[in-house]
Formats: sequence, structure tokens, C-alpha cells
Amino acid sequence: MIDVKETLSDGSERMEMAVMFLEDQLAKIRAGRANFALVDGIKVDSYGSMVPLNQVATVTIPDARTIAIKPWDKNGIKKVEKAIMDSEIGITPENNGEIIRLCIPQPTEERRRDLTKQCNKIGEKAKIEVRNVRSDIKSKLSKAIKDGLSEDEEKIAEEDLQEMHDKFMKKIDTLLEEKNKEIMTV
Repeated sequence: MIDVKETLSDGSERMEMAVMFLEDQLAKIRAGRANFALVDGIKVDSYGSMVPLNQVATVTIPDARTIAIKPWDKNGIKKVEKAIMDSEIGITPENNGEIIRLCIPQPTEERRRDLTKQCNKIGEKAKIEVRNVRSDIKSKLSKAIKDGLSEDEEKIAEEDLQEMHDKFMKKIDTLLEEKNKEIMTV
């Protein structure tokens, strides 16, 4: 017989992972403001191995539209610049010999609408994952009735599962709403 609390806990954990995925993906979307998440995924060739940018340079945000990257080794400035050019952030770096600057352009109205659509697509993937988890747990609970779980326990567990589902869906909607508001703010 299955442990209902453990099953619900597992479902909650999986739903939380979907929300964390959404937060991570939304952080990478450029909304016209400088953000450390824009350069998080950049890997730089340092002495023959690919390492994260923050392990070879200091990354700072001096103002709302600029990311400043100061490589610790001045000889590595070209490698850092190349890594930024090869990445998917779509910003051309400006190099003054010591510091690399990334100037985040102000997105146009059309581009902001495209970004909100992109956010909503990612949000829908997270919602689908939460629904899939709910469906999976529901089927486990209905199978557990055959293994001796009482129908009352199953109904209570399903109600708890629905509450959990609703809580995570609301969290996803809130995240999307905040990101869309950030994107649409000029």
C-alpha cells in the first residue's frame, strides 16, 4: 500500500521543481534591464577548460542598463569577449582594454510584446508540468484503492492534491504577471 503523505510530498516537490524551472527561465529573459542572470550561462575557455564567466572575471552592474565585466587576467579579455559573442544573449560587448561593457538596449514595443509571449509560453510549459504531476498522483491514488486504500482517504488526498495544484498554479501566474509587468514597463 502506498504512503499517501509521501506521495503528496513527492508531488509537491515535483510541482516546486516546475516553478523553479520557470523562475530560472524567466530570469534569463532580457527585459531592458541589466541582470546577472543574462551572463550566468556563459562559459569561458580558461587554460584549456570551459569555466563559468564569474570564475574568471568580476561581474558588476554599475547602472540599470549596463553590465561591466572585468577579467582577473588581462590576457583573458579576448577569450571573455569571444565567449560573450558566441553566447545567445545577443549583445555586442564594448572593450576598453580592461573592462568589457554590455549595454542593454531599450526594447521596442513590438519586442516587448514578443518577450511577453515568450514568457507566457514558458509559463504554459510549467503549468503543463504541474498538471501532469497532478494527473500522475491522481492515478497513483486511484490504483492504491485496489491495494487497500480507503475511498475516504483517497478523496481527502485528492482534495489536498487539488489545493496543492491550485497553489502552484497561482504561484506560476504571479511570476508571469510580475515578469510581464517588468517587460512592459518602459
